[in-house]
Amino acid sequence: MPLDETGAISVLPVTGIGEVLPGDRLDEVLAQALGPTDGDRPTLHDGDVVVVTQKIVSKAEGRLVEVDHRDPEAKVRLVEAEAVRVLRRRGELLITETSHGFVCANAGVDLSNVAEGTAALLPLDPDRSARRIRAGLQRRLGVEVGVIVSDTFGRSWRQGVADVAIGCAGLAAVVDLRGTTDAAGRELVATEVCVADELASAAELVMGKDRAIPAAVIRGVSPAWLRQGSVAGEVVRRADEDLFR
Repeated sequence: MPLDETGAISVLPVTGIGEVLPGDRLDEVLAQALGPTDGDRPTLHDGDVVVVTQKIVSKAEGRLVEVDHRDPEAKVRLVEAEAVRVLRRRGELLITETSHGFVCANAGVDLSNVAEGTAALLPLDPDRSARRIRAGLQRRLGVEVGVIVSDTFGRSWRQGVADVAIGCAGLAAVVDLRGTTDAAGRELVATEVCVADELASAAELVMGKDRAIPAAVIRGVSPAWLRQGSVAGEVVRRADEDLFR
């Protein structure tokens, strides 16, 4: 599963984006930030992967609703409305399944980095959101890139959160290594690597949660990863394959 010829990748923050508002075209916003410049910001190259946070995608797509931040019951009602199934409850925390098939806290309803009295909901179709951004960047900048829409999820049996891919385009979500051999020459029989999640987590290291940097560029990924991809089609586990439902 090689990276570039040096075996390294670079993760570059995209600064200067500013506040994203409902109706904004993210491909235009990103093209302005990633087009040719004499400054310190990265410019896009063929083969790069652009990672954008769910928050700015949701804002641009108008996935914002009013909710009283001081009323825990109002948030719970909103979470229940966004969930197709509630798996566990503990106080105000609900572990839910969304219409996308994601199992996550509070159906992805987010009160951070939004205006007071507002909550951000997940995009209706994050894969489609990624495809639109990718097509727009290709049209505006003439580059072939992959795009990931990332979000922050908790992890069962592990403390702390990590960013994962909830949508992707032009990038394999999962790289299947079954049938290849490991470094010792043994055949791999079960190894499928979720590279979209790994790249989303790498991007979060330069974006952070409190830096107002909602996008990053990853350079140096294997050209073999740049193909049609889908989180919904490749990452979300089917119920009949899930040992914990």
